[in-house]
Amino acid sequence: MAFFLIFLMMFYCVVNTRPVKAAEDSWETMADMPTGRLGPGVAVVKGKIYVIGGMCVDFLNTNEEYDPVTDTWATKTSMPTPRAGFATAVYQNKIYVIGGGGDFFVDEVTGANEVYDPLTDTWETKTQMPTAREFLCANVVNGKIYLIGGSKPVNLNDPSFVPNVNEVYDPVSNSWTTKTPPPTQVSGYASAVVDNKIFIIGGSPVGNLTQIYHPETDTWSYGAPLPHACWGAAAGATTGVWAPKRIYVLGGHPTFNLNQVYDPETDIWTMGAQMPTNRYGLGVAVVNDILYAVGCSGSPDNKKNERYTPFGFPVSGPTPPIEPFPTWIVAATVIIAVVASSLVVYFVKVKKTTREAEK
Repeated sequence: MAFFLIFLMMFYCVVNTRPVKAAEDSWETMADMPTGRLGPGVAVVKGKIYVIGGMCVDFLNTNEEYDPVTDTWATKTSMPTPRAGFATAVYQNKIYVIGGGGDFFVDEVTGANEVYDPLTDTWETKTQMPTAREFLCANVVNGKIYLIGGSKPVNLNDPSFVPNVNEVYDPVSNSWTTKTPPPTQVSGYASAVVDNKIFIIGGSPVGNLTQIYHPETDTWSYGAPLPHACWGAAAGATTGVWAPKRIYVLGGHPTFNLNQVYDPETDIWTMGAQMPTNRYGLGVAVVNDILYAVGCSGSPDNKKNERYTPFGFPVSGPTPPIEPFPTWIVAATVIIAVVASSLVVYFVKVKKTTREAEK
């Protein structure tokens, strides 16, 4: 009986083993994205990364799905409106694709708001953003999607080239409201959410600002300036589950391959390992606190898919939750162990009885 209990404990421990610790602050190259591009939208749903739209010679509506577990790509249903430089956000496992630029010849920007459902591989059109613009980010806080700043095509007679707006979309009511704009107009910035605060970092025209929006109070504050000013960078935030809470600002112009790391708790910037590929106009996705950088200007580098393991991965503190092993397998193992141990006891008794009868 003891043997089988030991076996059961060993079996359960093996199948619940946590991933081996990866080398922190390091990069590795993964499978290339099928369609190289600049300025795509990137989003994560249930551990899969979706790279949508972008630009390569012309504006694209391409939609490709990356599985980090298998390091493979698959093609999905294309976005209805080809465009680049738009904003993406995920709410209730659906990807909202909002704004962007879509026509070279008329310098067109759009307020299009299209929603992709990865479960059904279908698109749906929603209420347009009031102020059409490109080169902006979308962030979700408490079920609302915030779209801040951005720009319109260059026009010397148009003072709203960089619209100083903060428009908020409610996916439930399919409606828009207006909130307090940032202190400094900004476009082409990097952005992330930490503890329900929206960080607007870098961008044009002032490339080193860290502007922080507090949705609960509709107010703004400043963080420590970005060490190296940049435009066209992208950001990803680690959650504190697998790696400490940090915001990683990757690439941009003219920083290209820099990895600037912000600690929102201490308001201090440090530098991480540089990206292998120079990039601006890239997309960044975060899966289980691992960062993936895809797309950029130039060819063939615009197909590059590089994975970054951040500082402190995995965290040295409380261990992250793990997927429970399927209950039916555990139950079956217990039953087998009990039956087997009972059989052993039975045969031992039979053998003992036989020996006593022979005496």
